[in-house]
Amino acid sequence: MSEQVKTREEIKKEESQKKGEEARPGAKRVRVRLIPIWLRLILMVISILTCVMAGAAVGYGMLGGGNVTDIFKESTWTHIIDLVDKK
Repeated sequence: MSEQVKTREEIKKEESQKKGEEARPGAKRVRVRLIPIWLRLILMVISILTCVMAGAAVGYGMLGGGNVTDIFKESTWTHIIDLVDKK
């Protein structure tokens, strides 16, 4: 355990010096994203909607004893809202 613990920056600096590159202080790397932020947001919204629809279908159709396709009908939702709002 006589080795000295190095930070990530120190290791990168040593590697760049080994390659013959000069380390420029204050130089920032440009990060190229494989998936742009706007596409990530769209994918997240689509995945949330898919999960909500699948959860409603499983909860109403399989656990509740109803027909799975009935969850996409307006009459089913009005009935559920009436049950919830009933006082």
